[in-house]
Amino acid sequence: MAVPKRKVTKSRRGNRRSHDALTNPTYREDQTTGEMVRPHHVDLKTGMYRGRQVIEPKSGF
Repeated sequence: MAVPKRKVTKSRRGNRRSHDALTNPTYREDQTTGEMVRPHHVDLKTGMYRGRQVIEPKSGF
């Protein structure tokens, strides 16, 4: 079984874990509806993506 030869320092361990942090998702304001939507995602309420109708809007909202 593999066993580390030397202790991993706190600095090296922290550098390895630096990319594991969670970030909040980004939102932007839609120009037509004024609602907050994810960038590069289809707006499910209107069915619009980059100014084009790509899907039928969901009803019931």
